[in-house]
Formats: sequence, structure tokens, C-alpha cells
Amino acid sequence: MRLGVLDVGSNTVHLLVVDAHRGGHPTPMTSEKDELRLAENLDAAGALTPAGADALVRAVAKAGAAAQKAGCSDLLAFATSALRDATNSAAVLARVRDETGVGLHVLPGDDEARYTFLAVRRWYGWSAGRLLVLDIGGGSLELAAGRDEHPAVAASLPLGAGRLTREWFRSDPPSRREIDALRAHLDTELAPVARRMKRAGAPDLAVGTSKTFRSLARLTGAAPSSAGPRARRLLTDVGLRQLAAFITRMSAGDLAELEGVSPSRAHQLVAGALVAEAAMRAMHITQLEICPWALREGVILRRLDTLEASTRPPSAQTDRSAQDAPDGLGRLTSYEARCTG
Repeated sequence: MRLGVLDVGSNTVHLLVVDAHRGGHPTPMTSEKDELRLAENLDAAGALTPAGADALVRAVAKAGAAAQKAGCSDLLAFATSALRDATNSAAVLARVRDETGVGLHVLPGDDEARYTFLAVRRWYGWSAGRLLVLDIGGGSLELAAGRDEHPAVAASLPLGAGRLTREWFRSDPPSRREIDALRAHLDTELAPVARRMKRAGAPDLAVGTSKTFRSLARLTGAAPSSAGPRARRLLTDVGLRQLAAFITRMSAGDLAELEGVSPSRAHQLVAGALVAEAAMRAMHITQLEICPWALREGVILRRLDTLEASTRPPSAQTDRSAQDAPDGLGRLTSYEARCTG
């Protein structure tokens, strides 16, 4: 079947269209992005501004039309940190549904970590052993660990690269005092979560996913995107420390000139590097392998799993609330109930 996945994040609205079937490799057909920076359109009270809501409605309407034109039989539309944190989230979601016909489901942070973990597990397979997965977004940091398809522990912290840039940096490049203060904050916030993760056991493979980790790995010498998704890419603690020492002295304009850095996200790179550095330090890991699959692929894979479940006899179906939810988005709710039901 042809699926559309619409990911409304803190920085972008990203539509991914894939051809997929249960047990098969999801094949990307098209990909479209709009840079909205929703998290930068929150007012002092934490509400999405009218201008931000207008831009979101336009982007979702555009993506919905593109998915329909591509022949998608299902559109899985979800939002992460920016709308999760907005104080007027419910009103914005209602407006999006009313004006575009697309129902956005806001993913809880822990579920975001679980879907990403599933994608990483499917990419590497069982031979990877116990996994530790880190994902730095614009608004949050997700962590998950375990040896199965569903992590033994998952967590989400408000330590995204964009959020920290806005909250901690006042100068460009940031001052030494700002950097030191952020490092201390990160160590404090990560310590209790690291203890939880470690109780799941030492990882056989530590993995980083998504744009921030890909950019950091590229800047430390990993293969470019032109080498394809199956090229092995690593980020080491030594390389990351050397990179952080270099980029913390650069302005956002200069960072945007570096290969592998998106101009629209260059101002977040320093905070992203500090989060990655702190997470690796807290977890006592010296190397991350960069996985090309992340949240969107996890959502696709879980959707295919639920399709298989829906073909079972009625007596074997336990998740009626998910099946009856509007436009299929309820299938993204109550992650644990579906996985264990």
C-alpha cells in the first residue's frame, strides 16, 4: 500500500510518501518539506501565534493535497514537541482539522522515543543485541534502551537543539559563560535518566538518529548523504569534543557555510552538539552509529503491524478504540496497550 506520513515537528512539516507492505522494506517515493520553525512562533505565554497557526494550516493543506495526488491510501499525520508544548494546542489542532480535513495526533514524548526505537531495531535487526537510541529534535531529546522491539525504558526530555538555543544563548556565537551554564544544566537533567537507562543493561550498540546527529557525524568525517543510507557513519566522543571546541567559536552565519549543515538549522548546531556531548557523557558511551531510520519509519512500521492485526478474527482483536478512531490516527495512541494487547 502507499502510505503518507506527515510529521509536524519543531522546525519542519515533512511529508514522506512510501510504498510498503507487511514484512517488506518501506520504499520512499516522494518527500516534501516546509520550514515553519513552529517552536519559534510561540508567544510569551507558550501559545502558537496566529501567524504560526496560519502557516501550519497552509503547510498541512499542501501536504494533504500532495498525499492525495500521490495516491496514498492512508495518511498518518502527527505532531511532536512544538504542538505538544503549545498552550493552545487543542484549538490549533481543531482548526487544522476543520480547515484541511487532516487530523493531527500529538505524540507523547515517550511514544516518540518508542517509535524511533522500533525503527532502529528493524534497521539493525536482532544481531545488534541490546540497543541504546538517542534522538535530538528541535524541541526535545528522546532516549530509549532495550533488547527487544519495544524498549525496556523510554524517556523524553525538553532538551531539543532549538529550544536550548532560544532559552540559553543570547549572543552569536554564544559566550563561554552561556556554554558552561548550558553544559551544567544538561548534566543535571540527564543524570537521573541515564541511571534509568543503565538499569536496562549495557548497550551492545549505541545509535543516534535524525538530522542533528547526521550533521554532527558529517562534520567529524562521516560519509556524505550522497554515499547512500547504507554507508556506515559513526560519531565518536573524541571527534565530537573536537568539533564542539571549534564550532562554539563560530557565528551562525559561518556555521551555515559548513558542509552538511542546513542553513535554516545552523543557529541550533552548537546547542545540538552540546546535547549530544552531554548525552554520550552521561551514558558513558564513546561511539554512536548513525541510523538512517527514525520516527517516521517507526510510525510506518507500527502501522503495518496494526494492519496485520486487523486481519485477525474479531475475537483476536483487542484494540477497538484504535480501530474506531477517525482517519486512522488513533492507531498511534496508547502505544503500550497495542504492543502488549
